Formats: sequence, structure tokens, C-alpha cells
Amino acid sequence: MTNARIRPAVAADVPAVKAVVDAAFRPYVARIGVVPVPMEADHAANVAAGRVFVAELPDDGGTGPVRVAGLVVLEPRTDHLYLDTVAVRPDAQGAGLGRLLLEFTEARARALGLPEIRLFTNAMMWENQTIYPRLGYETVERRVTGPYDRIHYRKRLR
Repeated sequence: MTNARIRPAVAADVPAVKAVVDAAFRPYVARIGVVPVPMEADHAANVAAGRVFVAELPDDGGTGPVRVAGLVVLEPRTDHLYLDTVAVRPDAQGAGLGRLLLEFTEARARALGLPEIRLFTNAMMWENQTIYPRLGYETVERRVTGPYDRIHYRKRLR
């Protein structure tokens, strides 16, 4: 996915951010029985706070305008970078964009001098339970919070 460009989101991106998150997480609503938290996030506030980074892809095989095809929401903490959300439009999945966004997240953590990345995923989003360990994330714990059964991961950076 060499033609993707990742940049900080701006206010004009908020509708695209919402559209990507909704498209990426909508299939899980029926499976987990509740709306995934990222779908209810205040996207405008996250963008305004500088937490959202979007991945743009050109339409029409590289000749058309660019569109937001994926994103990450990152929150620097004292001792780690919290990966709040990673989302890729369904029509862009399977081409390495998610991996590129996770590599960007690692680079961002290193640039901030943070030694690890932490995230969690719903236990019913079982696809993630194969993806994250393959990319070097280790399971830390499983915890139920209200209606959400979550698996917590971390990746220590070297």
C-alpha cells in the first residue's frame, strides 16, 4: 500500500472519519449485541485534540481524488501510547492499510519516546485476536466492562 498517505485529520475530515468508523464497525453490531464504542465517539473533539490520523488513498487507480480510507485515534499517556481506534473502510481492507496504520502508530510512539502501545478489542471481534498477536502484540488481560467483554493487548517497542 505504497500509495497511501497518512496525515493528521483536520476539521473538514470529521464526516469522513465518522463514515470510515461506522463502515468498519457496523458489521460488529449484530455480532456483539451493542454498538461498538468507536461508533459513538466524539469524532470532532478527537480531531480537534489532534488524536486522529487519516490514511488517504487515491480513487480510480491513482488518477482520481484522494479519499479517507482508514484512520487511527491515538492518545499519548505517561508510559505508553494508547491506540483507541484503528479503522479501515471495508472496500480498502485486505490490502495492507491496517498494517500501515499500525506501523505509523509504532513510529508515533517512538517519536514521542513512549516504550509501548496499548489497546483493547472486543472479544467478539475474533479477527483481531489473530491479527494483533501476529504483529507482536501480547495479551495482557481480559476484562468485562458493562456490556463489553474486552481483550487488552500491549506491544513493547525496542
